[in-house]
Amino acid sequence: MRTSPESGNGRDPRDTRALLPRVDVLEDTAGITLLADLPGVAKERLELKVEGDTLLIEGEVGTPMPAQMQSVYAEIRVPRYRRAFTLSRELDSARIEASMKDGVLRLRIPKQEHARPRRIEVRAS
Repeated sequence: MRTSPESGNGRDPRDTRALLPRVDVLEDTAGITLLADLPGVAKERLELKVEGDTLLIEGEVGTPMPAQMQSVYAEIRVPRYRRAFTLSRELDSARIEASMKDGVLRLRIPKQEHARPRRIEVRAS
């Protein structure tokens, strides 16, 4: 699996600028587990897509500003996360499982059956 950063520039609301979430990728014999740190992103504002061999993670940070207040100083200018990964053909993208807890997205991507190691029993003749 390969990662590719995606960002843009400008201040237009349709701006494609986004923060790259930090991720950990763990592998075992059955597949991989991807953990992505997405603080401030609610499950409802998270979008996961698989197009071809590309997995795309996008999330919007929900920091509503009360109507009677205005920002005087802000360090967080990009209220979005976006990261794309190229999935190996060994992985079964049709069986991805996703869960979100405490700002951490957990994706479980199993390997295809043919890519999993299997034990071959030897029979005595």
